[in-house]
Amino acid sequence: MEFLWYDLALLYMLYSFLGWIGETLVSIARGRGFVKRGFAAGPFCYVYGFAAVIMTIGFADLRSSLLFLFVGCALTSTMVEWTAAKILERLHHRTWWDYSHHRFNIDGYVCLPYSLLWGVLGCIALLWGNQLLLSLFHLLPVWLMKTLAWVLGVLAVLDQLGSVAILAHHPTRLEGLNRELESRSRNLYDRISQWMEHRIEGAYPHVAEKAARAETGMSLSDVVWLFTVGSLAGDIVETIFCRLSAGIWMSRSSLVWGPFSVVWGAALVMASALLPRKKDGTERTSSELFVLGTVMGGAYEYICSALGELVFGVVFWDYSKIPFNLGGRINLLYCFFWGFAAVAWVKLCYPYVSRGIDWIRRHAGRWLTVVVGVFMVVNMCISALALIRSDARGNGVPPANSLDLFLDEHFPDERMAQVYPNMIDR
Repeated sequence: MEFLWYDLALLYMLYSFLGWIGETLVSIARGRGFVKRGFAAGPFCYVYGFAAVIMTIGFADLRSSLLFLFVGCALTSTMVEWTAAKILERLHHRTWWDYSHHRFNIDGYVCLPYSLLWGVLGCIALLWGNQLLLSLFHLLPVWLMKTLAWVLGVLAVLDQLGSVAILAHHPTRLEGLNRELESRSRNLYDRISQWMEHRIEGAYPHVAEKAARAETGMSLSDVVWLFTVGSLAGDIVETIFCRLSAGIWMSRSSLVWGPFSVVWGAALVMASALLPRKKDGTERTSSELFVLGTVMGGAYEYICSALGELVFGVVFWDYSKIPFNLGGRINLLYCFFWGFAAVAWVKLCYPYVSRGIDWIRRHAGRWLTVVVGVFMVVNMCISALALIRSDARGNGVPPANSLDLFLDEHFPDERMAQVYPNMIDR
C-alpha cells in the first residue's frame, strides 16, 4: 500500500487522538476520574501517533507474517515509549510514568505486559485499522485532505512547542501561582501555566517527582560533534568491514560530500544520550548494553531501511541473501553487531570521544562547531535532493527547473552509483 504525505499526517493525528481517548478511559476505569492524558495541551498523545506512523511505514511488508508483524510492532512501540520517557526525563528532570512495580520492566519506562499490548494493537492497526481509516479519509476531496493535514500539523507543532515552553519554565515561573500575582500583564500566562501544570501532573502523577538522579543534559554542540564523529566512524568501520568480508573497497557513505554515514551518526547520538545509565543513575552492565543495542539497533535499522525506500524510492541495503533476515532489511548477525557496537561505544569509545570534543571546543571556539553543523546540514539537504532527483530521473521525469538541472549536472547517475553502489530501485 502506497502512502501519501497527507495520509500519514492524518493517521498521525487520528492515532494520537485515539491514544488520548484510550489513556483517558483507562484512567477513568481505574477510579482516578476524568483527567486529560498526554504531554501537550490538546486532546492528543503524540507518542501513539508517532509510533503508529513508524509502524505503518516500516512494517507494511510484514502483514503477511503475523508473528514477525507482532514482534516488530511490540519492539518498535517499546523503543518509542522508552526513548520518549528517557528524553522527557532528561529535559525536565521529572518522571512522567513509572512501571517499576510491574515485572520485567526496563528502568520503569517500559514493561513486558504493555509491550505485548502494543504489539497486539499494532497488528490490529496495520491489518485492519489503517485500511478502514484511509478509506474514510479518501471519501473527502484531495484538496480538503491536504488542507486538514496542514492545519492539524501546524496545530500539533504549536501544541507541542507550547507545552515544551511552559515546562521549560517549570522550576521558576510556575512557583507560587496560588498567591496573588503582582503583574496583571502576566496574569493570563500564569493562568495558562497553572492549568497546564495541574493537567500534566493529573495525567502523569510521577511528573511531580524528581528523578532520583538526573543525568547531565546534552547540548546542541554535543549533538553536532557526536553526530559528525559518529557518522565518520561508522563509515570507516563499514568500509573496512566490507573490505575484509567482500574483498573490495566500497563507498558506505550516506552523503554526497565526504565519508559520513548518517545512520551511524544518529544511532551513536541516541546511544550516547540514552544508554549509558539507568534511571537510578547507575551505569549499565555490558550485557545490558548488548541486549538493548541488539534489539533497538535491529528495530532502528529496519525503520531506516523502510523510511529510505519510502522517501527516496530506493533500497540502500539488501540482506535477503544472508540467513535469518527479515525482509532483507535486517538480519540476526548484524543485529548482534549493533549489540557489540553499543558495548564498544559506551564502554570504550564514548569517554575518549567526549573528552576529545571538549578539547576541540576549548581550542577552536564556537565558530568551528557552527561551521561543522552548517556543513552537515547542507550536505544532508543536497544529498536528499540528489537522491530524490535520481529516482525521478530513473522514472523518466525530465528536469522541471534550474535546481533539477543543477542536480543532473553535478550528481549524474554515474556519480550516484559511485556514492551509493548498493542502491536498488524499488
